[in-house]
Amino acid sequence: MDFDPSDDQRLLVESVSRMLGDTYSFAQRKGYMALPEGYSPAVWAQFAEQGLLGLPFAEEYGAFGGTAQEVMLVMQAFGRVLVLEPYFPTVVLCGTALNVAGSAAQKTALIPAIAEGHLKMAFAHSERQARYDLSDVVTTAKQTASGWVLDGSKTVVSHGEAADKIIVSARTSGDRYEEDGLSLFIVDAHASGVAMRGYVSRDDTRAADISLSNVTDAELLGEVGGGLAIIQRVVEAGIAASAGETVGAMEAMNEMTLEYSKTRVQFGNPIGTYQVVQHRMADMFMMQEQGRSMAMLATMSIDNPDAASRAHDIALAKVGIGQAGRYVSQSAVQMHGGIGMTEEYAVGHYFRRCMVIERLFGDPAYYLNKLAAEVE
Repeated sequence: MDFDPSDDQRLLVESVSRMLGDTYSFAQRKGYMALPEGYSPAVWAQFAEQGLLGLPFAEEYGAFGGTAQEVMLVMQAFGRVLVLEPYFPTVVLCGTALNVAGSAAQKTALIPAIAEGHLKMAFAHSERQARYDLSDVVTTAKQTASGWVLDGSKTVVSHGEAADKIIVSARTSGDRYEEDGLSLFIVDAHASGVAMRGYVSRDDTRAADISLSNVTDAELLGEVGGGLAIIQRVVEAGIAASAGETVGAMEAMNEMTLEYSKTRVQFGNPIGTYQVVQHRMADMFMMQEQGRSMAMLATMSIDNPDAASRAHDIALAKVGIGQAGRYVSQSAVQMHGGIGMTEEYAVGHYFRRCMVIERLFGDPAYYLNKLAAEVE
């Protein structure tokens, strides 16, 4: 299989990289962090102008008509500069849910608004008690004569406060852990009964805990009781995209470390002249390339119609990219010494982002256990 990007994909990467080169220096990023939104609305508008917000959606909705490969390449470019904008929850997570389960009317109403930059969305599934179990949901949705009523709470919802609409998982039947009783709903973020507590996550991005109390403004997404299969597809797409982001972050950290090794003098010589440092940097580069292979595996698995095979490959990729990201991040900070731990220097921010991604949707130990269970 040819893993080299096509000419169109190269042009896409060059265009995105050029835009980010003009708008996303580390100093500019710190300025965006200080804005009320925690990101730059102007940069978000540029994403829309370049067609990035419509990347994974069909052309019939006025979008780009791209694939998981294009999304991975864009996320890789985002990872190189630690993009703060809510692209991941809006386009990757909620976009996948809409592509997989949205009705024609829902797609027509929502996708053009996303592509044009007018609609931001958040995916609210995780609950405090659930850890990484996708079926552990206690939020409820009850059907009444006037529609669905939602009650419950969600935690660590990426860019929850920025969202105009939220896709919420809720239990429509059965007890906790039952797989057949989950459904998804589209909720207006400002609807009566929706309350949010926003905060800054450890990786500088924004998140929110969401409370739902007698929320009646809820539109069913997909079939009643068919939510778990949609959630699994969303998680798989999220793992593939975040793997690409980790690759971009590793590339940036390796470049920073190489440059630092040329300028940091110890015992009268640049530290890059010492063999032990050279060996470590070689190991960092090899782990980066192993991580790139895992990101490609996850991306190529997205369209596999065999759910079990797809889940197996995604688990392998999640373990591999997590291990690679951790090794490169920890090594980069260690090679920089004390400066690597400061807020003023970029490498520590890359480290934190990689550690957050490592635990997103489940850490490597969780997926190793899943893989081990396949051979028991």
